[in-house]
Amino acid sequence: MYFFNLLRALPPQGVRTRALIAGDASGRDGAAVLESFAPDDVGMFRRWSALRRSITRSLAESDVVVSHFAPYAFPVLDRLRSRPHVVHFHGSWALEGASEGASPAVVLAKTLLERIVYARGARFIVLSRAYAQLLAERYRVNPDAISVVPGGVDLDWFHDERPRSEVRRALGWPTDRPTVVAVRRLVRAKGIENLIDAVDALRRVIPDVLLVIAGTGPLEETFRSQVASRGLERWVHLTGFVDPRALPAIYRAADVSIVPTTSLEGFGLVALEALACGTPALVTPVSGLPDTVNMLDPALVLDGCDARSLARGLSDALTGRIALPSEEACIRYVRGFSWPAIAGRIADIYRAAA
Repeated sequence: MYFFNLLRALPPQGVRTRALIAGDASGRDGAAVLESFAPDDVGMFRRWSALRRSITRSLAESDVVVSHFAPYAFPVLDRLRSRPHVVHFHGSWALEGASEGASPAVVLAKTLLERIVYARGARFIVLSRAYAQLLAERYRVNPDAISVVPGGVDLDWFHDERPRSEVRRALGWPTDRPTVVAVRRLVRAKGIENLIDAVDALRRVIPDVLLVIAGTGPLEETFRSQVASRGLERWVHLTGFVDPRALPAIYRAADVSIVPTTSLEGFGLVALEALACGTPALVTPVSGLPDTVNMLDPALVLDGCDARSLARGLSDALTGRIALPSEEACIRYVRGFSWPAIAGRIADIYRAAA
């Protein structure tokens, strides 16, 4: 969603955009001029060939070329010529592959491809200081060319002022249980396994606690099996796929949100979305997550990402041993991350590159 929200926010900042994407480009009203260069279910080499055919007209109309994913910039580097290239670095493609079990040879190949792309970058935009350091150290990018600009939140969309009990009833959730929400893609690096283990310990302190894990991914059945094997069906509920339109209510229904990531989290956008709905968000001390909440309350950063640290942090939050920021404080804090404000900073970087 970052990509499409940015496209919507740039025209009011005076930036005319044209975007090439893989997959369906329909149904994206207001997200600039969109063109699909290939279906998202074809192989990478076919995508590269289609992208090379599609980019000629877009380049003729562009002062600056912007990329968001190194593998899609790689096949057209020779077409850029002298045009400045601004790279949005959302994370390491190679390290993400390694975290999901890719072989050393595949990780090396991805790293080399990324380095080739980033060598052609004029300016770089990252979501956190942690990713600025990663970009400089792993990919040998000049730190002076890197700008840290956090992600933005659609404050009109992530807004729900209804009482929590009313929202829970609408969702079919119990109204009388301390409730924790984790909105996550179900992959290894997101820390879901540790979070489930944490609830196994937490229920012994807070017997009626409920964890709702909203999202899907390749490890969904693995985590369902973990819940069943520990007999946690009463305490842990996996929703599966969630319609994005339901997310504000899911955040609003919780007493606290948690981001239990163990590695490779450039920025905690889901934490900001929860805060925008008035729900405090706990995060692990991983990559860019502390940058998301530190200025609101450093106590929202957990001691670690292991199950014991998650359980201790949730227990402290739900029992009042730490004072969580108020609903009003959460909402007020997130106003600094509105898309108009974030897009204005990014537009200035594009202009400087041009």
